[in-house]
Amino acid sequence: MRIEPNGRPIKIALYEDSLEFCISMQNLFDSIPGIEFLGFYPNPKDILQHCTENKPDIILMDIGMPDVSGIEGLKTLKSQIHCVKVLMLTVFDDNQRIFESICNGADGYILKQSGPIAIVDAVKEAFYDGAPMTNSIATKVLNMFRAQAPAKEPELNLSRREKEILTHLTKGFTYKMIANVCEISIDTVRFHIRNIYDKLHVHSMSEAVSKALKNKWV
Repeated sequence: MRIEPNGRPIKIALYEDSLEFCISMQNLFDSIPGIEFLGFYPNPKDILQHCTENKPDIILMDIGMPDVSGIEGLKTLKSQIHCVKVLMLTVFDDNQRIFESICNGADGYILKQSGPIAIVDAVKEAFYDGAPMTNSIATKVLNMFRAQAPAKEPELNLSRREKEILTHLTKGFTYKMIANVCEISIDTVRFHIRNIYDKLHVHSMSEAVSKALKNKWV
């Protein structure tokens, strides 16, 4: 896998109260070159301290944990530290938890039953500024935002290619899928997405997708 130019691995921490699942994730990530598994914690009550000390790039966050829920941990982290990517990794696929996670800054939402390969792919995608979601979750997010969409606003000055890529993003396409469909390189996809962020005045894929759906730009 591609890692940072300085050779630094992707640092991952897991918040999960199932010891069996934690050990399986540790064994998985320890076997993947370019990934450093920092450890696991039964709940995120000390998440700010952990992140300050260990400086993870990606956090995998369960939702249903004792003492402090994953959504509360997410909210606490994002209020203080914005650079850490948080992927919700859970069995819950109900609209309320999905909506609360996204509104509180989750960078992706993956179901545990997706399997180890999908989880590893999600970590890689998030590290390179993607917003990975299990397909069923992406569909729910799309429907939720469409249901809440207000009247259409004037369209922004996006190029034809930018509009095309933004449309694919709202459908839950990964960077690789967009590159294949548009017959362009992944680096070109990233270039267009950076331009989309600038024009929409957003800082993440979830914000771009939310804004596009709310304003019916796609």
